[in-house]
Amino acid sequence: MRYFIEFSYHGKNYHGFQTQPNATSVQETLTKAMQLLVDKSIEIVGAGRTDSGVHAKQMFAHFDVADVIDTSYWIPKLNAYLPKDIVIYNIFEVSKEAHARFDAKSRTYEYYIHTFKDAFLEDTSWYYFQQLDVDQMNKACQILFEYIDFECFSKVHTDVHTFNCTITEANWKRVNNQLIFTVKADRFLRNMVRAIVGTMINVGNGKTTLEEFRVIIESKNRSKAGFSVPAHGLFLVAIEYPFRS
Repeated sequence: MRYFIEFSYHGKNYHGFQTQPNATSVQETLTKAMQLLVDKSIEIVGAGRTDSGVHAKQMFAHFDVADVIDTSYWIPKLNAYLPKDIVIYNIFEVSKEAHARFDAKSRTYEYYIHTFKDAFLEDTSWYYFQQLDVDQMNKACQILFEYIDFECFSKVHTDVHTFNCTITEANWKRVNNQLIFTVKADRFLRNMVRAIVGTMINVGNGKTTLEEFRVIIESKNRSKAGFSVPAHGLFLVAIEYPFRS
């Protein structure tokens, strides 16, 4: 039997989602909790990886078990075993061929910036006090739709077969003292969203023109793009699957 698990996590205490040696990850923590429940080895396959410190409002993973499970029992039990910064929302059966990573149609990220110092946002939003031209930054968003090769925003020496991504949504909006960047695509490269935001910050503060932003994308050179903004302002907020409306 194959099941999908829907959950969220606050990334401050984790070195990303994926299990890695000598570092605490969300995947490792979730696996240990599930193995306590079933008292046997279990493998969890996530919808993707997130960098150290990045949060997820909606994340999915799949796992296989021999028998039908009682989700009304599993969900509260897992939440009791897990630390307070990981929360299980749903567990549901899927076909044996369903895959949490490869079947995802799209992923949506949000990046949060607060423009006035706020003690209650320090772990979930990046404080940037300089004035930014949001209109110019939204014009830069429109340029993203003209391209599919985003190598310039990818972490170097990453093991991928293609740098092509189809971005279907990108915009900035101001909500009180916060700026929120939303971007949706069929796939993302490692560090891509944080590099896009850093480059757009340079557009917003006048260091990079819109034409230069276009040249950066066409260069396919990470060193030409802007800095990578801090991880703690980034959230994975939604993943879409063909079998979920």
